[in-house]
Amino acid sequence: MQTKVAAKPIEILLVEDSEGDVGLIEEVFEEAKIRNNLHVVEDGEEAILFLRGEKQFSGISRPDIILLDLNLPKKDGREVLEEIKEDDELKNIPVVVLTTSKAEEDILKSYNLHANAYVTKPVDFDQFIRVIKSIEDFWLEVVKLPSK
Repeated sequence: MQTKVAAKPIEILLVEDSEGDVGLIEEVFEEAKIRNNLHVVEDGEEAILFLRGEKQFSGISRPDIILLDLNLPKKDGREVLEEIKEDDELKNIPVVVLTTSKAEEDILKSYNLHANAYVTKPVDFDQFIRVIKSIEDFWLEVVKLPSK
């Protein structure tokens, strides 16, 4: 297997409150051998602080891509998505909604709020790994991300 090398690490913000899902995603990105800095926040309020570089997140690089769960404590993922896409400084960051919700209203609302993709987390472990790898393959290898 070839090692994939990027010019600079890709900054990824994972907004996820499930420790199990965070662990799986970290493992997949580590195995992928793509240079990345995976930052994890557990709720919507932390996500906004991170993106604006406020409080404990001062000086941290802006992410190249955001993986966003919808069902979050404090501030729901839909609210986070709306804030991101209404902010001129943040709206160009691609947001992939990564959630357990298969509800048509969540899918429609996410795209109406300008999500770049909507991916449902599978319950099956192997399928979950495949989904994360497909996100990684597409967004980190195929797509040209905007410069900061």
